Amino acid sequence: MEKYKEVERSIITSYRKKIWNKFIEAIKEFEMIQEGDKIAVCISGGKDSMLMAKCMQELKRHGKIDFDLVFLTMDPGYNEINRNKVIANAELLNIPITRFETNIFNSVVNIESHPCYVCARMRRGYLYNKAQELGCNKIALGHHFDDVIETILMGMLYGAQMQTMMPKVKSTSHPGMELIRPLYYVKEADIINWKVKHNLEFIQCACRFTEHYTMCDNADGNSKREEMKKLIKSLREINNKIDMNIMRSAQNVNLDTIISYRSQRTGMTHHFLEDYNKEDYDNKEQKMKVDN
Repeated sequence: MEKYKEVERSIITSYRKKIWNKFIEAIKEFEMIQEGDKIAVCISGGKDSMLMAKCMQELKRHGKIDFDLVFLTMDPGYNEINRNKVIANAELLNIPITRFETNIFNSVVNIESHPCYVCARMRRGYLYNKAQELGCNKIALGHHFDDVIETILMGMLYGAQMQTMMPKVKSTSHPGMELIRPLYYVKEADIINWKVKHNLEFIQCACRFTEHYTMCDNADGNSKREEMKKLIKSLREINNKIDMNIMRSAQNVNLDTIISYRSQRTGMTHHFLEDYNKEDYDNKEQKMKVDN
């Protein structure tokens, strides 16, 4: 059996419960794909985006919804080893990638303040532009379950805010475009197990700051996200449901017990005293009617 067929088969057999079912659950719950969509599956060359590409291929092959796929690979300035690795893995896994080049790495290499944030924003902009050029109305990114809960904790502990990484987002700078995250419920540990099972090697980040992590999925980095990974790992040892509880906390928000919240859509901040004082006024008004 060819390698890519072995990989495809494992997704719906050996990893059906932990990968395929979780992938389908997110697609359905968040209504990520509609009839007639043309989706740019964005492949960075890492394990997450490669697995996402195989899942999307499988869904198109056997799903009930008619949609099209483009497997979009942006080269932001990889060195030759990483560039060749991405291309070789795409061929190995039978993913027909559409490649285009940018100069993002050179553009951000000298930025001292939040270079990773700037790089991510630039990448997304280029991906949106290329996807639109190819007639797509959506881009799919390979963020997984762990990315989501790490984002929730980082927002609380370092951003002093309660927010999460949304399963889908409408682009504000590219009208008509939408971003979806099909691996939203798939855990990173299961992706790593899938990778190891098939003896696959993928690039990780491979930017100018982390080129020495080229083939490593467990780089001992010092970023805030790495810090969150370690924190969640330690919490899982205390309670193996802790990660799911973090996820559900963002789905079970009781606004009546929140001091204040801000609407990103309107830009307005609402404080609990607005309704609290209004409730006192309404009670007084009701009492006056009864007394009269």
